[in-house]
Amino acid sequence: MVQQATTEQIAPKKKPVGTASVFLSFAPWIIFGVVASPSTWEYAALAALIAALVLSAQDLLHGKIRILDAAGIVFFAVLSVLALALSRSDLLWVETYAQVISNGLVAVVAFVSLLYDPFTAQYARESTPRQYWDSPVFRHINRVLTTYWGVTFAIMTASTWLAIAYPGQDDWFNWVIPIALLVIAVKFTQRYPESYKDRVSAAT
Repeated sequence: MVQQATTEQIAPKKKPVGTASVFLSFAPWIIFGVVASPSTWEYAALAALIAALVLSAQDLLHGKIRILDAAGIVFFAVLSVLALALSRSDLLWVETYAQVISNGLVAVVAFVSLLYDPFTAQYARESTPRQYWDSPVFRHINRVLTTYWGVTFAIMTASTWLAIAYPGQDDWFNWVIPIALLVIAVKFTQRYPESYKDRVSAAT
């Protein structure tokens, strides 16, 4: 791929991923992860749903929506409806595994999007000229970034499950490890595109 890439296929020196937009799309999931607990997950789901709708309002008005935003709206809407329709005894599994489920769903969304359109590409197109959207460099960068986010949330899924299995280490598994993983993923998203394009340019 690197040998075949030409100068024309390399996007200009700007962030190919709309980092502000993609991080905003994670905001509802982060809100849910921070607020959700056995006694507050219903409020967390409602707050996350409102955040997802507000952040997606502009896209919805134009008849489009990104896969991560759509997944968030559906997931948090379902949780909110369940909270209203079922008794607490029927929802003990949600109280226990709310964070595990939400992290796992983001991982699934990321990996599934690799089958047709990596979810980060939906944000990258906001800051990349149309002529580069089908270039090997653009596709490679977004497959790597999407995979990285998928792996990050898969590890977070395991970490939040371990917090349930080992409550004595709850702070580590529910907070320290997930926050560290998110910070690293943010840094990687910001740095990898230009790093990869520099390698491609050097090789050509």
